[in-house]
Amino acid sequence: MKLTILGCNAATPRKNAQTTAQLLEIKGQMVLIDCGEGTQLQLRKLRVKFARIQHIFISHLHGDHFYGLIGLISTLRLLGRSADLHVYGPKGIKEIITLQLKLAKSWTDYKLYFHELDSTHSEMVLDHEKFTVETLPLDHRVYTNGYLFREKMGPRKINQTAVATHGVSISDMENLKQGKDISLENGKTIENHRLTLDPATPKSYAFCSDTAYLPSLAQLVKGVSCLYHEATFLDTHQDLALKTKHSTAAEAARIAAAGEVGQLILGHFSSRYPDLDEFIAQAQQHFKNVELAEDGKQFLIA
Repeated sequence: MKLTILGCNAATPRKNAQTTAQLLEIKGQMVLIDCGEGTQLQLRKLRVKFARIQHIFISHLHGDHFYGLIGLISTLRLLGRSADLHVYGPKGIKEIITLQLKLAKSWTDYKLYFHELDSTHSEMVLDHEKFTVETLPLDHRVYTNGYLFREKMGPRKINQTAVATHGVSISDMENLKQGKDISLENGKTIENHRLTLDPATPKSYAFCSDTAYLPSLAQLVKGVSCLYHEATFLDTHQDLALKTKHSTAAEAARIAAAGEVGQLILGHFSSRYPDLDEFIAQAQQHFKNVELAEDGKQFLIA
């Protein structure tokens, strides 16, 4: 599982910091999380093949999280896309995008599916053969969701030494991966665990965009491998965090600690802070394994 930060600045882009967008590669699949202004350019810089993106998840309808979406959809049309594209986001996103396509007379040549969300409870919105996606209801000024991505358990791994020792046929390998016992030509049955190794532990990633401090969120992200949580403000601007329904670095860290997550990534920084080192300092008072998001930075989630 690999996370690439395409943008992590709050509200407006800066010279070297775009607004929110992330690319998550999970079991060979690529999903886009939020699509702020400039997302296409970031994807170009990283030489990402646009055609690999099949699913786009939008947290909420504030411009710094989705104003790049119509441009990306239009570019996919110009590139001759034929594969379906699925967009998940708050109710209203279909109307916003289709109105722009209608007035521009630029309907896509590929099928565009909108999965509009309005539940205030966590729900599964995608059950892919390799992973699942659930919503994480947040507390912001408009209806907002985070998203929880979980890998599904992979096939068992072949113990090459064991299968060679027992003379297992190549034709039995797929059955072994599926956890089945094997019967040899002499009639002897060998239990699966003697011929295979456990698959890698499934990894998980929780994306929590704009939200006020929400203690109940910790239970929803309990034990995830990696948590991205907005940290728009430092403690000195706690009043602004309350007023705008955003979080501080310390509050994000409290969620990580209570949720016993493996790693915390902070992002969505206000432009008022020229030096971001204090975000690490304030967060580490509550949770030690903290890193800062940065445009173009990649995280291997273990």
